[in-house]
Amino acid sequence: MKKLIILPVLLMVTTVFSQRISPDKIDDISIHPITHGTLALEWNNKVIYVDPFGGGAKFEGLKAPDIILITDIHGDHLNPATLKAIETSKATFVVPQAVADRLPGEFKKTLVVINNGEKKDIQNINIEAIPMYNLPEDETSRHTKGRGNGYVVKLGKNRIYLSGDTEDIPEMRALKNIDIAFVCMNLPFTMNVEQAADAVLDFKPKIVYPYHYRGRPNISDTQAFKKLVNDKNKKIEVRLRNWYQ
Repeated sequence: MKKLIILPVLLMVTTVFSQRISPDKIDDISIHPITHGTLALEWNNKVIYVDPFGGGAKFEGLKAPDIILITDIHGDHLNPATLKAIETSKATFVVPQAVADRLPGEFKKTLVVINNGEKKDIQNINIEAIPMYNLPEDETSRHTKGRGNGYVVKLGKNRIYLSGDTEDIPEMRALKNIDIAFVCMNLPFTMNVEQAADAVLDFKPKIVYPYHYRGRPNISDTQAFKKLVNDKNKKIEVRLRNWYQ
């Protein structure tokens, strides 16, 4: 009797786990959607975690990171509990100054501060810090200009844009030659569907993933985003993945 009860449970857990970590492959890059604004990238034996959040269990089955990118000070981006639950011993943390100021000391052994407009080569990977902020640009902004970073990461021939928490800002629209983009959608902290789609139509990435959308279809309808983009530009591939399993 025990075997009959336990086996289906084990099979269900295994199935869910395998679905959760199944990566997308783009050229020689593996992309692992994890949750919300969190993902992992694998390329050339290097592993990059972006905004580790959601607890250590969400990273089970993934290789330990060589680089950890953190975009902002908010808890769904800088999350000490998750950082303590994952293997970070070989990781270089790449963060804006505001994050460096709040990062627990145990993670500052290998720390690179990069601020808006700066470019640095980290472990032979070029990383550029892109502004991310809310409008209007004043002290009431949920994300003030200069505090957080979006990133453009060069992996082989591909330029990957990670928006972080940003509104529809001119610096995003001015991006060039983006192969893969991760673009946020959720109010009141980032953009609505129409803003995100319009910005994507402006900077024209080859492939775009809407992420950081909190699973709220009344605010962040990913199917509506895809339609808005592809009705005007069918060449942009919109990839929809479930970030909230």
